[in-house]
Amino acid sequence: MSDTFVEVNKVYKSYWRDSIEIPVLHDINLNIAEGEFMALMGPSGSGKTTLLNLLAGIDRPSSGDLLVAGEQVGGLSEHDLARWRSRNIGFVFQFYNLMPVLNAFENVELPLLLTKLNKKERRKQVEAALSIVGLADRMKHYPNQLSGGQEQRVAIARAIVTDPNLILADEPTGDLDKQSAEDIMELLSRLNSEFNKTIIMVTHDPRAAEKARRTRHLDKGELTS
Repeated sequence: MSDTFVEVNKVYKSYWRDSIEIPVLHDINLNIAEGEFMALMGPSGSGKTTLLNLLAGIDRPSSGDLLVAGEQVGGLSEHDLARWRSRNIGFVFQFYNLMPVLNAFENVELPLLLTKLNKKERRKQVEAALSIVGLADRMKHYPNQLSGGQEQRVAIARAIVTDPNLILADEPTGDLDKQSAEDIMELLSRLNSEFNKTIIMVTHDPRAAEKARRTRHLDKGELTS
């Protein structure tokens, strides 16, 4: 690990329901080094996914500063934010979010269709990503032909196919059996140690959190040690 990669300074986030303000995150301060693997734990409704969405530029803070790779994420226009996210962020969801009508190769290729890469270059990157997650022999399979663990591997391949700097994983093992969950955590650990990917993972599972180098807790929108 080296330089600070993620800086969260005095971030506050709330939502409005009619005329009622609903606070979600309070005065969040967090520094994450490049190449770190951090687990974020806490009860449901504590703001974990909201914080992940802020880091991904999917949502914007109500106040405070949020920098990723030196970029003030909250200050980008929607157009620039979409471009920045496609270059820097890989997102892994609990329920995979694969397109059922596309095979594994086509699902992983989706983020690359927004780039200027030609078909040959896209194929090379997709095959490399599927090889890293151990599914080079399943690229023509559709989601309904794969196990839950294999579907999540495809989702991780899709997240890394653009070679992002930051991987954000929201309960990546939450829908998996014990063995598949262990396999996914080994894969994330490998992406961190071998490929130096910075990973922030939301999880309820203490066994998954053990794979991270550091664990922080959110409780009622406040970050604890």
